[in-house]
Amino acid sequence: MSHLNLAPTPPMGWNSWDCYGAAVTEQEIRGNAEYMAERLKPFGWEYVVVDIQWYEPGASSSLYRKFVPLEMDGHSRLMPAANRFPSAAGGKGFRPLADYVHGLGLKFGIHIMRGIPRQAVHAASPILGSEATARDIAHPNSICPWNTDMYGVDPRHEGSQAYYDSLFELYAEWGVDFVKVDDIAASRLYGAHLEEIALIRRAIDRCGRPIVLSLSPGPAAVEQAEQLKAGANLWRITDDFWDRWELLLDMFDRCERWQGLGADGAWPDCDMLPLGHIGIRSVDGGGADRLTRFTRDEQVTMMTLWCLFRSPLFFGGELRDNDAWTNSLLTNRDVLRLHRSSSGARLVKREGGSIVWAADGDGGSLYAALFNVGERAAAVEATLAELGGAGAFTAKELWSGRSAELADGRLSAELPPHGAALYRLDPA
Repeated sequence: MSHLNLAPTPPMGWNSWDCYGAAVTEQEIRGNAEYMAERLKPFGWEYVVVDIQWYEPGASSSLYRKFVPLEMDGHSRLMPAANRFPSAAGGKGFRPLADYVHGLGLKFGIHIMRGIPRQAVHAASPILGSEATARDIAHPNSICPWNTDMYGVDPRHEGSQAYYDSLFELYAEWGVDFVKVDDIAASRLYGAHLEEIALIRRAIDRCGRPIVLSLSPGPAAVEQAEQLKAGANLWRITDDFWDRWELLLDMFDRCERWQGLGADGAWPDCDMLPLGHIGIRSVDGGGADRLTRFTRDEQVTMMTLWCLFRSPLFFGGELRDNDAWTNSLLTNRDVLRLHRSSSGARLVKREGGSIVWAADGDGGSLYAALFNVGERAAAVEATLAELGGAGAFTAKELWSGRSAELADGRLSAELPPHGAALYRLDPA
């Protein structure tokens, strides 16, 4: 079975990083999973992902404690910290929590760093299925510049494949459905770690369980698109994305560079949606406990671009604190239909603060997204010909649900600063 069959549409879910940093607890994971199952699962939201350092007993924010002892088994594999994940006690790992998430009709994911724990290397800990030790396979010069937990591995050493095989055998035993691997799609020191991606790809293929593979952080290199597609289901095209307008504006350039380079089952990833209540224990992104700093117009712009571009959608806020407005962004069936089933997303034109994107729908329909990224209200328009249509069409603005006029074969909207409108055009 090709790994591309594991994510036929862009994955949708919740990730703990934006609100809890490295310090999320089992209770918080269960609570957000329960909310997703009750409120969001009918709309296609399904993954619940525990982000970084679930193996660090003393994690308290998004600031990493350097060189501290981590929870690890006898085969150089990190284990959940039982003080934060009580059901993991006694060597059970994430199996009980995954079972609980599965019992809600959802899927369970975890974050890992590439490589092997430094404490395993320093102790020359054994590797399951190999005579090599952690010290034998470590590449001690291949380090992450922002986290001290791991060394990279030497992909030329046979024990490196055995190590990754043992990791994913463990994750399969736990019932993991999604793994986000960090410091791998692009590194501030080394670029993409393509050989470690290949080791991980083989390990997943051998583990006997379908596991979706996500690569972080970016920006991944456009020139490596084919290699990324061959190894992963999604890969970041940006560094961590936060609730700042300049980062959202920059994403238009990134999507333009990546248009047409994904494939069904392999998705360029614009990163998480920093919406709702974030920063609870995460001080990353330049802010503490807060509601998103994006205005409502900016939130609509972000959701419109992510959905038309068909980026994976991972909500970053504490779901249980969502208000009706935030949930309206996550449960618009017309917009989610675009995200799930459109194709051919493309930049139509960009003139000053006016940006137009289009995509193809089913039955000869078209989608059009009009953006005003300027600082003043402005009219943004596009002709049917520019969008790729000919003949008579009816139009509906998907966020408001209102019908729209096509005057003389032209679609136009008066948009506020940083605002957007999203249309479905159907043959009349």
